[in-house]
Parts: sequence; structure tokens; C-alpha cells
Amino acid sequence: MYIFVLEEKPTSRRGGQELVLFDICRGLAQRGHKVILLYSDEENLLEEYQQFCFQTIKVKQFRIYRPSHIIKFWTGILAIKHQIASNMPEYISGNSIVLSNQYQDTFIGRILAFLLNIPLVCYLHLPPPQLVTWHPKPKIGFKELKHHIAMLNLSTQIQIGLQGVKQYIAVSKQTKTDWVHKSYQSDIINVVHNGVNLETYKPTTNFQELRKQWGISSDCRVISFVGRLDKEKGLEILLNAFALLYNQIKSKSNNVNQIKLLIAGKPVLLGEEYQTSLEKLSVNLGIQNDVTFLGHVTNTTSLYQVSDVMVLPSLWSEPFPRSIIESMACGTPVIGSRTGGIPESLTEEFQRGLFEPGNETDLADTIRQIINWRQEDPQLGARCRNHAISKFSIDRMINDVEKILESQLNPTLLHAYYEN
Repeated sequence: MYIFVLEEKPTSRRGGQELVLFDICRGLAQRGHKVILLYSDEENLLEEYQQFCFQTIKVKQFRIYRPSHIIKFWTGILAIKHQIASNMPEYISGNSIVLSNQYQDTFIGRILAFLLNIPLVCYLHLPPPQLVTWHPKPKIGFKELKHHIAMLNLSTQIQIGLQGVKQYIAVSKQTKTDWVHKSYQSDIINVVHNGVNLETYKPTTNFQELRKQWGISSDCRVISFVGRLDKEKGLEILLNAFALLYNQIKSKSNNVNQIKLLIAGKPVLLGEEYQTSLEKLSVNLGIQNDVTFLGHVTNTTSLYQVSDVMVLPSLWSEPFPRSIIESMACGTPVIGSRTGGIPESLTEEFQRGLFEPGNETDLADTIRQIINWRQEDPQLGARCRNHAISKFSIDRMINDVEKILESQLNPTLLHAYYEN
């Protein structure tokens, strides 16, 4: 099977969806499928893609931002079609598919699928967009009108692209529900939970030595956060909850002597000013000496291993965060807000790690109940690991995606997928 993959920015520094696609593409290539990556920006994962991809093709631009881009966009598309026809003479339209890793790229995906006469599949890592329609205010300034037209242009491209999608892959049942509520067909949306490499994410063999490497005492309780630093991630809630715990320790109302909060990640949507505001909040709360902003962390495995709990305090309908299953695969319990797809990963006994979104008191209470697990329930780490192994392996994810892609080439396989 030829898989034409659309990934504008092949990077590991933005979030989980880029890493999910990378794992899937590498796994499919290892199974003999020919992966052709179409990208625009030369980001840090590109060289790794080139090691296993059948071909990588640089695209001039993925969408049309202004009228002057129209000719450049279409000449780029036709050049890609010519390149595919010239370099892949064995290409067979009946055995090929276009896979868009985000709904924003379905416009170019639909055009490419039409020119190659193959189906378009779209991954749903996010809730459905709020598309702009033409409703200008009676009195509107030039800049505001210009912005409205620009957003209307992009919304129109997204809408056109989504109309050409033959099959969707949603990362959680909640994400599927969110899209169905926006009138997208339920029967063309399959759910595939994210999976992680269990050899990359695994428990440490020497916890005491790891703590020494991090300069953290063994009796200190460590709370970590891994993800992008943006408002919807609920970091203010986490800082306030941490302050509640910190003050309880100072008043000796808890059997913990020291507590630290490690925050890994960088702002994506709001810029460095947002991180500065979080740092100021930690100062105002009097916890700045025990809160560390680590920035982008390449080796998150070590951070999960050194932590006692990992917290994801999201305020939005979080689709299905990888950090939860990465942490559990490392044997570290997770506390997450009861929103989006988070409850689909914290099931069975791990439901006790759920708290009400935006409720800092509930979060602090939940952390307090779990954070001493190494002393009170030493086998909890092993149960976290087994939970990740049984439900969220990378092989299971690749198997499910492979079946869905092949079902677009052979419709009878889709019925078998639903039956299983």
C-alpha cells in the first residue's frame, strides 16, 4: 500500500499528534507499506522520516492564505503529481491512500486525492473547529474586516477539505462524539486510542540513583507536568493546587517533608509571555523555590521515572494525551481532569486519579491521596505499567490504523473491523 502522508511540520517539539503520526508511519513502513511524506517545513523529525520513507516531497505551501498564493499553490500541487508519476511508475491508484494528520490539511489532501484518484483519510487529534461564516458587523474597521476575510478563507478551505474525507480516525470516543455532535457521520469515524513504545517508556531500574542524578532527595515528593504551556492546559489550577499542598507541608499537617513541581514544555499558542505569567504566579503564591520550569524536555522518560505522580489538569476537551500513557508505562501514576478523552485512559482502579476540571481543591485532595503510593501501595507502579501494556501498546495502535487504511481499499475489511 502506498500512503501519501500530509504533515506540514514534522516536529517532536509541538505536541503529541506529530509523535503519534511518526510512530504510525515508521511502523507501517516496517510492515512493508510505502510511506511518502509530504511536508513544508524542515523540522527536527524530517531526517528520521527520511530513514524509512519511500520518498519525502517538499510542498511549497499547504493552503492558500491570499490571492497571490493561488498560482504558487496550484503549480506546487501539479508538480507533486508529476513527481509522483515520474518517480513511482509502479504506483497503482487502487492500492494507495492519502492520510492527513490534521483536519487543517484536508484541503490540499482532497485535491491530491482527486488528482491521484485515491481516497482521503483524516486523523482527528482535536475537537471540531469553529468555522467562520460571513457575518460582518454593520460598522467594522478595515483591520477587523481584513482578519475576518482571512479567517473565512481558511474556514472555507477546511470545509471543502472535510467534505472530501472518506474515513476519519479519532483518537478517543469523546473526540468522535464531539465531531458527531457537529453533524459529521458517525459511521465513517473510527476510534483508535494512542499507543506508545513500551521499550522507550519503562520504569527505572534504580530509582534512588535517578533521584541523585536529578539532585532530588529520595524523601521528596515530585509532581510533574508534561505538555505545551497554554491556557487550556490548566497550569494555573496546578500551581494553585500545588500551593495548597505546599502550605499544608509547611504547617506539618502532612507526612511529607518536601515537595517539588517540575513543569516540562514550552508555550505554543500564547508565546513566552504566558510562561512569564506562570512564573509570576508561582512567586505570588510563594512556591517559586520548589517549582521548576524545565522548558522542552527531549527525554521525558527520565522525568516520568523520577516523579511520584504526573498531573494533567486540562480545562478543554483534551482528545487523548500521550503523556498519560507514557507516564503509566514508566510506572508513574497519573492524575487528570475528568474531561475529553482523559477518562478513557484512566479506567478501572485508575479512575481515582480523576478530578473535576478547574477545581484546585479537588486536584490537591486527589494528589494527596495518591502521592505517597511508594510507601502505602508499592505495587501501584507495576499495575500502571501493566495497564499501559494491555491497552495502549504501539503495536495495537498500528494494527488498528493499518486495518482502517486497508478497509478503504477493500470495503469488506471495514465490516470485519467493526465486528472485531
